[in-house]
Amino acid sequence: MSDIIQLLPDHVANQIAAGEVVQRPASVVKELLENAIDAGATSITLLLKDAGKTLVQVIDNGKGMSTTDARLCFERHATSKIKNAEDLFNLNTKGFRGEALASIAAIAHVELKTKQENEELGTCIKIEGSNVVSQDVTSTPKGTSLAVKNLFYNIPARRNFLKSDTVETRHIIDEFQRVALAHPNIAFVLHHNNNEVYNLKSSNLKKRIVSIFGNKTNEKLVPVDEHTDIISIKGFVAKPEFAKKKRGEQFFFVNDRFIKSSYLNHAVNSAFEGLLEQGSHPTYFIYFEVPPNTIDINIHPTKTEVKFDNEKALYAIIRATVKHSLGQYNVAPVLDFNRDATLDTPYDFKNKPSVSTPKIIVDPTFNPFKNETLDKNPVQTEKPRTSSTKTYQSNFKKDTGSWESLYANLKTESFSSTNTQEELFESEKETETGKTFQVQKKYILSTIKSGVVLIHQTLAHQRVLYEEYLEHITVKEANSQQLLFPINISFSTTDIEMITGMKADLESAGFVFNEITRDTVVIGGIPTSISESQITLILEQLLDDIKLEVPDASFSHFDVMAKSFAKSLAIKTGTVLSGKEQETLVNNLFSCKEPSVSPLGKPTFKTLTLQEIDTIFSK
Repeated sequence: MSDIIQLLPDHVANQIAAGEVVQRPASVVKELLENAIDAGATSITLLLKDAGKTLVQVIDNGKGMSTTDARLCFERHATSKIKNAEDLFNLNTKGFRGEALASIAAIAHVELKTKQENEELGTCIKIEGSNVVSQDVTSTPKGTSLAVKNLFYNIPARRNFLKSDTVETRHIIDEFQRVALAHPNIAFVLHHNNNEVYNLKSSNLKKRIVSIFGNKTNEKLVPVDEHTDIISIKGFVAKPEFAKKKRGEQFFFVNDRFIKSSYLNHAVNSAFEGLLEQGSHPTYFIYFEVPPNTIDINIHPTKTEVKFDNEKALYAIIRATVKHSLGQYNVAPVLDFNRDATLDTPYDFKNKPSVSTPKIIVDPTFNPFKNETLDKNPVQTEKPRTSSTKTYQSNFKKDTGSWESLYANLKTESFSSTNTQEELFESEKETETGKTFQVQKKYILSTIKSGVVLIHQTLAHQRVLYEEYLEHITVKEANSQQLLFPINISFSTTDIEMITGMKADLESAGFVFNEITRDTVVIGGIPTSISESQITLILEQLLDDIKLEVPDASFSHFDVMAKSFAKSLAIKTGTVLSGKEQETLVNNLFSCKEPSVSPLGKPTFKTLTLQEIDTIFSK
């Protein structure tokens, strides 16, 4: 029998490796930015076209490469970062495996220009699908320029799996932000389709955070700083009142490398215990410095998941550090050992006899109305209190039986039964309106021929609004109402970029934009179906949904817009509905094309037949 195992050709092996290293354009951005940082660059420019699908180019002023290094860097496992296996446990660089450039060159058109400082001319290499097309001498500035064009051109199936430009741009910006936050001392510039998105100057950490997430971030931040033998912690956490419903702005950096750690995230959340509303998540930018030999960063291809030697100790230190910062800056209540002496009891009063509490004597038999018939003359009511009190007492005692006789024939069993019923229905008052009942301000119970139907009022209203908005946006012409005074809303640079990309779709929905600047949106008109106070909520919800890739399975932004509008404007749990409102909601729900599920796929109602109800009580 012949041999069947054979070695794969290099270009095939590189394409397979690219499946792990290069998942989308953002993966290319991450690798190229980290290479520029490892090269000692102080200024890095990132150029994008079509969300990186057409072009990803990184230009840096680092030390550059020689002609031999420029050719060798595209070979598999070629690296200048490590020499032997022991170096893996003492890493001070971003990359080290030597797979990135080889993988990228296998699935794209790559053009490299590089020059070292002491050289007069540099090197230009062009590669297409692992094949070197040309290698020439060129005139280029000091540093390296690497352009990756037509990503996945030779793997069309992989290219088809890429998301919309908006989603892919969001991933690229996420990677850009992580690298820029880790290195505030390096200047970064980002251009997308010839539009400048970021221009970050070299600065300190706080200024870098503010320049990325907007000027409003400055007032939210509380500094964190702690140094121990096993870890040094610095950074910022946001005040509890600025917590968000989504896990968005949460950043951990270890030795200037962005990481994800649910374990350490739990430590931060526990420090905020008692300060956040249910379902809210804190914002934080926390930087760790640990000895390189106490961390393993080679357990995941993207190097975002790491393993610490002493995780339990780090957990305790992080939790205590964040809790201390919140207390130190009067964000959380703490024990105040600096007692204000002016609030103490004066010394002269400490030995004074205690003041006696006045005694109040109440006469339980006093009846102020008993003597009304006797005192026909109002002037005669001004009698000495002692005599009138005696009169009232004697008269009240004589007729005590008259009012007690009213309850003489009342049976004990009847009273206790009535009382029990009152307690039952007082504690669970349902809103009864014909055929509908509102239960716990959350559900609507309606009777049908075969039994009853229990409707979730929020999810049902979401379905009704979703179909209405989708019809108005896609079929009917959306109507706008002009605002008397245009509204200015501040957003981060990232959000502005997303709003700019969706501007045409938002205008189709009824929004009117007077102006869009680098950090502000001026709105002059809104859809007639929403109110002025809801604009910010709706836009923030829409941006969050796009960041979480809600539109992946949608045919356009219109669908995710309709979902976001419905989710933002639907009635919430706890809202009391009148009888007419309940009936209208039920009728509108069952007039929908898909009444059984909400826009996000959750069931809107549950039907209980008479047989099912009988089964419950027959057990």
